[in-house]
Amino acid sequence: MKLKHVSLSVMMMGATTVAMASGYHFGTQSVSAQSTANASAAEAANASTIFYNAAGMTKLEGTNFSGALNLVAPNAKYSDASATYPTLAVTPVNSTVKGSTSGKITDDLVVVPQLYMTHQLNDKVTVGLGIYVPFASSTEYQRDSVLRYNLNSTELTTIDINPTVAFKLNDQHSVAVGVLAQHAEATLRQYANFGYALAGGNLALPGSVAGNGAADGYADVEGDDWGFGYNLAWMWDINDNTRIGVNYRSEIEHTLEGSAKWTKPAAGYAALNAAGFKDSEGAKVDITTPEALSVHGMHKLNSKTNLFADVTWTKHSRFDKALLVYENAKTGQGNTTYLTPAWKDTYKLSLGGSYQYTEPLQLRAGIAYDKSPVPNDDRRLATLPDNDRIWLSFGGKYDLNKQSSIDFAYSYIKIKDAKANVNGTCVAQGQTTCVSSQTKGTANYKSSAQILGVQYNHRF
Repeated sequence: MKLKHVSLSVMMMGATTVAMASGYHFGTQSVSAQSTANASAAEAANASTIFYNAAGMTKLEGTNFSGALNLVAPNAKYSDASATYPTLAVTPVNSTVKGSTSGKITDDLVVVPQLYMTHQLNDKVTVGLGIYVPFASSTEYQRDSVLRYNLNSTELTTIDINPTVAFKLNDQHSVAVGVLAQHAEATLRQYANFGYALAGGNLALPGSVAGNGAADGYADVEGDDWGFGYNLAWMWDINDNTRIGVNYRSEIEHTLEGSAKWTKPAAGYAALNAAGFKDSEGAKVDITTPEALSVHGMHKLNSKTNLFADVTWTKHSRFDKALLVYENAKTGQGNTTYLTPAWKDTYKLSLGGSYQYTEPLQLRAGIAYDKSPVPNDDRRLATLPDNDRIWLSFGGKYDLNKQSSIDFAYSYIKIKDAKANVNGTCVAQGQTTCVSSQTKGTANYKSSAQILGVQYNHRF
């Protein structure tokens, strides 16, 4: 039985370290759009318009292909970390969690592909298919990190398959509708502090704290899931120089069922099994990924210069809480891990432009401000130290011939320094019992990323 995990990925992932947009979005699905900091949704320059505004497919003649490759170099580090075990009704012993207090929590390089194709059926109707990565993350703390009891490692990959059809209503207006089929794969590792309970000779909480950190165990959870949604788009050519558009991508609901495998210390193996920490057990969680609404425009300043703008609103408040429910109840803890991030709805503002430097070469640039959904330090997850960010992008397009072109882009994303105050106690989640090691922790984060992208476009 596999865990279906857009769930856990969305719940507990470290997506901010690879995802370049706020929350847990990857952040760019096209190199031509990346070069303007994703401001050019109204441009409809190639087949990647399927993601940004599918109504733009009616601007493309014949059959069009776009294939993109993004190389992402994330850099997320934590420092000054500390954590404490729960204070019990006995004299605390070793109440401070021991271990690494700083380190890098991201891979050095992540490779992300995107593919698009459109085909003009007639003067009024164009069909298309997009295959792209909306979410991607990989975060791992050292196994001895002082924050290990909250979450030690997460990895997420999602792929959307997006068939879409666009209709040209008249010379000024076009609309589109599509289906979103989303597949997600994820893994996570979470440590458990079994030592204090085992040292007390009893698994009911509270127990002796003498063994804190002396007998750790951990759960590995992995799996996959399909979820479905839809996208809608509208594009309006106000005149020969100005165009505006609206793009909507729906929420996607997931009912996620999977498995958790527990690794336990040999000395307490039998007792922990009896307490509900089985070698393998079922796990489930419900999650809804957020809908997003984008309004964008394009203006031809002159024969060589285009200006772009985009404002995107995302209903991140759908990630208000999440419940990870285990198949077996744990003695004194119940069967549920609670997360209450209480995210807020957000917006992103992008501005960009292009300049036709020579006949084959177009230069492009953009800047964006992306607001984080995290309301405060107390709600920030240690595996998702998300914060407001600034995009700085530049690149270009080079026409190889009348049918083919290459887009290239470089982006630097600076994420505002963040602090996470992590509280794993049941009381902090509004509960009397919960599956948790009950630790509290804090850490500071510095994050940034660089993206290098190349995209090949061809019209058949």
